[in-house]
Formats: sequence, C-alpha cells, structure tokens
Amino acid sequence: MNLNDTDFRLFAVPASFAQDRATLDARWKELQREAHPDRFAARGAPAQRVAMQWSVRINEAYQRLRDPVRRATYLCELNGAPIHAEHNTAMPADFLMQQMAWREALDDAQDGAALDGLRSEVEAARARALASLDRLIDEKGDFPAAARQVRALMFIERFAQDIEAKSDQWEG
Repeated sequence: MNLNDTDFRLFAVPASFAQDRATLDARWKELQREAHPDRFAARGAPAQRVAMQWSVRINEAYQRLRDPVRRATYLCELNGAPIHAEHNTAMPADFLMQQMAWREALDDAQDGAALDGLRSEVEAARARALASLDRLIDEKGDFPAAARQVRALMFIERFAQDIEAKSDQWEG
C-alpha cells in the first residue's frame, strides 16, 4: 500500500462512479485489520504511528468512496474537473426555477402530507441526478458535465436537509 494511491487503488476497486457497497465495506474491514495499530505494538511507537496514519487514510478513503456525492466529486477532481462548489454556483435557469418552486412549497407546507409530497419529489430528483452522474462519469467520461451535476446534487441534498429540519420542528 502507498499513502499516495488513489482511494480506488487503495481499495482495489475500479475508478468508477458505480460501486458495490458490500465490496467497499468488506475491503474497509480488511484494510483496517491490516493497519490496526495494535498489530504493530511489538514494533514500537514509530510503527504504531505509521499504522495510525494508515488507519486514518483508510477511513478517509472509505468515507469518500461510500458516499455517492463525495465519490463523484473525487472522480471529477481526479479527472481535471474540480467542483468548486463554494465559488461556482451557476446553475441552469430551469434548475433554479425548480429550486424556487420547492422553496415556496416548503414555506407553504402546513402539514406532514405536504412535506411528504415534497420529500418524494426531491428524492426522485436526487435519484435522477445520481443516474445522470452514472451516465456522465462511467459511460461518457464527461467530467465537466458531471461536475455541474454534482453541484446540482449538492443543492438537492441541502434542500432535502431543509425538509427534514422543518419536519423535525413540527415533531419537536
């Protein structure tokens, strides 16, 4: 293992958007067993520190690979199309109009049924965005377009959190 390997190489999985969660989970457990600092106790503190670095690196890679948005972001960055979400918030007009309509619906929601309908609509949009990332990254290799889709997905996920926050307010 090399600390500078990509997450995909470290986990011995293809550098693709589509990933099998069970494979990632199994590989994470295997890597953690190999790098666990207790296995290096007899070799002294320096070996344990290196093992701890490996453990942190493995956990960071696992967190990135198991989350579709973080995985897509990572793939875009590896392929020269950084997301720059904090600086690049430009979105197509139709997407912005959808966001405005959702915001209005959230503001106007008066009961759980209205929130449930909005939640279903947002979950469907998230599923479409993820499918689009699969096509853009794995089928087309269009990383600039995938970066735009990742930024849109970030908006969608943030809005989904807003729905849950409003739902929690009603329950609390």
